[in-house]
Amino acid sequence: MKKLLLAILAAGSFATASAQSKVTYGISGGVNFAKVGISATGSSLSISTSSLTTFSVGAFADIPVGSKNLSVQPGLYYTGKGFQLSEAGTSIKSKPFYLQVPVSLVYNVPFSEGKVFFGAGPYAAIGLNGKLEGTDGNAKESEDIKFGDNPATDFYKRTDFGATGMAGIGLTNGLLFKVNYDLGLSNVSPESDAKIKHRVVGLSVGYSF
Repeated sequence: MKKLLLAILAAGSFATASAQSKVTYGISGGVNFAKVGISATGSSLSISTSSLTTFSVGAFADIPVGSKNLSVQPGLYYTGKGFQLSEAGTSIKSKPFYLQVPVSLVYNVPFSEGKVFFGAGPYAAIGLNGKLEGTDGNAKESEDIKFGDNPATDFYKRTDFGATGMAGIGLTNGLLFKVNYDLGLSNVSPESDAKIKHRVVGLSVGYSF
């Protein structure tokens, strides 16, 4: 993980050195609609989960590279993932939060009032905290989510890797509106016989300086 972050910083430094235009910075926040793909290892059996509403907040840099239409956009976000599952009077809500670093290659299409942009790239995330909530009839329970590789005590592995895609509009007054989709590619389950992969759709509003 440390090597990956160093590589990201090195890429950002190189992009800054070769930039043809001004580097801009911004903040954004919004709502996430999260679920997971759950399946058994070596089996076609899968479990369908419902979408969980959570949130994301963070900051980013937009670094022009090569062409006036291209930029590299690294970011740092506190972002919610997870899922909810209900059946026969019982329900589970898993609400993990991660520190996530996406790095996207962005294509910008200018127009008179701003720009339309599209981007995609990898992300890496570290689990920080979260809650696991369960109900069975009138009984309710809640506990902190533990991250690690021990299936006896941990609900998720500490790290998550995947791909992210986004599209949005940036206005000349600095406001921006974005939709993104994060596709988890790594198995975050500590159980050897299960696979869990995060899926997140995000809607956010931000401001670029």
